[in-house]
Amino acid sequence: MSLKLVDRMAKIVSVYLIVAALLVTNGLAATPNRKVVIIFADFSERTGLFFVAKDRRFFEEQGLDADLVQVRSGPVGISALAANEAQFYLTSATGASLGAMAGGLDLVYVAGLINKLAGYFVTSQKIRTPEDLKGKTLGVQSIGGGIWMFAQMALDYWGLNAERDQIQMRVIGDQSVLVQALSTGMIDGGVLGFAFSQVAQRNGARLLAELPKLSIPYQGVGLVARRNFVNGSADTVEKMFRAVIRTNQFIQDKNNQQAVVRSLRKWLRLAPNEGEEHLYERMRLLYDRRISPTREGIQNALRVLSKADAKFSKLKVEDLIDDRIARKLEKEGY
Repeated sequence: MSLKLVDRMAKIVSVYLIVAALLVTNGLAATPNRKVVIIFADFSERTGLFFVAKDRRFFEEQGLDADLVQVRSGPVGISALAANEAQFYLTSATGASLGAMAGGLDLVYVAGLINKLAGYFVTSQKIRTPEDLKGKTLGVQSIGGGIWMFAQMALDYWGLNAERDQIQMRVIGDQSVLVQALSTGMIDGGVLGFAFSQVAQRNGARLLAELPKLSIPYQGVGLVARRNFVNGSADTVEKMFRAVIRTNQFIQDKNNQQAVVRSLRKWLRLAPNEGEEHLYERMRLLYDRRISPTREGIQNALRVLSKADAKFSKLKVEDLIDDRIARKLEKEGY
């Protein structure tokens, strides 16, 4: 075989190797991210961490193609999980989520992001003390939902009882609708997130209480998933947690204030003159550095719900939580 032929064959082999390498590289690059759907009903800065995660592509960093989908209420969110139309549900320990667990649906809290009662109790100007709430109407998004739970816990803290004190809970809609209802006198008060409470106060409402200052234990926003999904897709759950932790680190860094507020304004459709500094600081204070669900907070929710339905008193907190992956990451110091 001549040297020219050998050289030519060597070049052909080299070309084939390069093409093969490119095909492998392109194949790896084209590997699709794991598709997940995250649903939420609480339309406020309490779910803002996920707005930031989506905008900053932190889900994609972990190999997740995540869609954020807002639903009208807790029961709609639970139905989506039950039908396997979503993998994660951002929700507080509400009558809808805990009720579904009591009904036998294999849901568990896998992470806790806000492990305290959060929100701002705003009212009309004629209400100056909690006692003035007697005989008044409070707006909620749904009976048994997060806003309803927040209001019930605040009333309980003040020694008030909705039935005894004739405090009506009226289903109005999400927080933007509650603000409108308060400004027109359709309702006398309600619990809002920081951003919408600021809008309400500019419209003439009074801030009756900052709920975080009351130190009421509660499982605020957490991640709920089906137990069989957690068992069969532990890697996906861990990637979700890593994206959540990465986003919280981003939010806590003061240098990222403008980016965080920009996401909140976009998703919540807030006016440009919304108080940036106050909004950002409230956002930073919401989220815990730990991501395990709070057992004490869930127990407190069960206590409140048990007053309305005895089935909640039969639930055990340990049966409602699967924090194996959260504790694993915490142990690793991630």
